[in-house]
Amino acid sequence: MLAAMPVFKLDERLEFPPADLADDGLLAVGGDLSPERLVLAYSRGIFPWYEDGLPILWHSPDPRMVLEADQLRIPSSLRKTMRKRPYRLSLDTAFPAVIEACAQAPRPGQDGTWITSEMRDAYIRLFRLGLAHSAEAWRGDELVGGLYGVSLGAIFFGESMFARAPDASKIAFVTLVSELRRWGIELIDCQVYTDHLARFGAVEWPRVRYLRALDRLVRRPTHRGRWRYAAGPAASGGPAAPGSNA
Repeated sequence: MLAAMPVFKLDERLEFPPADLADDGLLAVGGDLSPERLVLAYSRGIFPWYEDGLPILWHSPDPRMVLEADQLRIPSSLRKTMRKRPYRLSLDTAFPAVIEACAQAPRPGQDGTWITSEMRDAYIRLFRLGLAHSAEAWRGDELVGGLYGVSLGAIFFGESMFARAPDASKIAFVTLVSELRRWGIELIDCQVYTDHLARFGAVEWPRVRYLRALDRLVRRPTHRGRWRYAAGPAASGGPAAPGSNA
């Protein structure tokens, strides 16, 4: 019988063990959610995922669910809906509201949320540093869908999404991915498999393949600052390059 790999305990030092030592996805416990540690974690293929009442748990699953931006598939029914422009779309205009809505969204098979108040505060700090971003869908002045994640180099690390109206999060997602492709961001990290993401073209990669791609992509320049669509908040419009005030 093969022995299980150890789960590492982090201390105040800003470091992680190699991601490929993660046993069943779980790599380490402890540490903090400082911007410096989060940026280091994402750049090494690691992310935090835990519940209230538990220490911070750091994961690197194998396989890894990813979407190559140029492999995005938009179902014909969703394309038809998008042509009607049912929602106004924006970027980085309501990050705290998006992450709060994601935390409150019911998840099948989950009791509660992994987006703790500590997690919300940590990602809002990353947003203020220009490294975390949100995509929003609006119906009038009501926020009805969206998602958030972290961007480093030429990779976007998707974290969570929510919808309060039909197809709202789907439209926000595919519009964002289309823009990311134009901006030169090649890969969207979706973390773990879901049927929902698979329908848009996401696939599972062995962790070793993901880590090789990650090492290459995070070396690209990171576009920091608040993102926007070229036409501003709109149902659709040409892309604008993300802010580059790094």
